[in-house]
Amino acid sequence: MTSRTTGPRSTTGLRFTKGHGTHNDFVLVADTRGDLELTPEQVRTLADRRGGIGGDGVIRLAPTAAIARAGEAVADQVLAEEPAAIWFMDYRNADGSVAEMCGNGVRVFTAFAESLGLVDLDTTELALGTRAGVKRVRKETGPDGVPWYAVDLGPWRLPGGAEAAAAGADAAVAVRGWAAPRPALSVDLGNPHTVVALGSTDELARIDLTQAPQVAPPPPHGTNVELVVPLEETTSGAETAGRVRMRVHERGVGETQSCGTGAVAAALAVRTWAAAGGRAPVDTWFVEVPGGLLRVRVLTDGHAELAGPAQLVFSGETTLV
Repeated sequence: MTSRTTGPRSTTGLRFTKGHGTHNDFVLVADTRGDLELTPEQVRTLADRRGGIGGDGVIRLAPTAAIARAGEAVADQVLAEEPAAIWFMDYRNADGSVAEMCGNGVRVFTAFAESLGLVDLDTTELALGTRAGVKRVRKETGPDGVPWYAVDLGPWRLPGGAEAAAAGADAAVAVRGWAAPRPALSVDLGNPHTVVALGSTDELARIDLTQAPQVAPPPPHGTNVELVVPLEETTSGAETAGRVRMRVHERGVGETQSCGTGAVAAALAVRTWAAAGGRAPVDTWFVEVPGGLLRVRVLTDGHAELAGPAQLVFSGETTLV
């Protein structure tokens, strides 16, 4: 399809769109020619909630080939795996740091690409390049009747392997106000997560995440920390679904209203703990986050799927300095 935008800049400044997925919010920029370079300082300014537009991160939509020309080998790998992945999600955390990808961000990116006429999810799926490989997105109708985007996030793994799965932990997390660190399980979805189980929803609500949790051993590239409470399973027809409530502290951002890959990590951790206790695995999970509801499915090919809404809120122009 033909894009309705010629690039990110106009005579007055930088065109942008604000969007969110379950209130995990982003500043989106369409760089369809691949000629925009965002510095960490510019990303911090765009994401600043007082001095800028405001968001948990900044997403640049750019040609995968342009990312490859800029020297990122992962873009070459993306095109070798899937030549149809012509668009790339260049994701930056609010602090300006580069991130592998973002599950909520993938859905918002897809809604943004649809709005630009770059893809038609009513007739096809989107193969999207990210620093965590190719992600495939399809559209469906959510339980609330609004469009949801389902993202195959690819393979997941427990960095601690079978030993961590059996023990239920391979790390320890300290949160402000706790008397001692608590055991946690590391989950990798192309980006790092550390999941801690809590005893009640009241305890979850009281947690102080104004400071970053401390993780031991310290992950080399940082980690997102999910604090979760398993809830009662639900049954619809022949399908049993697990349910989890979660809060998250994202690396480079702080506490956010939602984290897509974090929701998947939370579901996978609870599923692993249940299996260690001898329970039959449940493959569909609903994850309650402060910003809404997400669905996680464990697929038969060792992949994980995330589904949820995405909304574009407003568009405008700003000036980069």
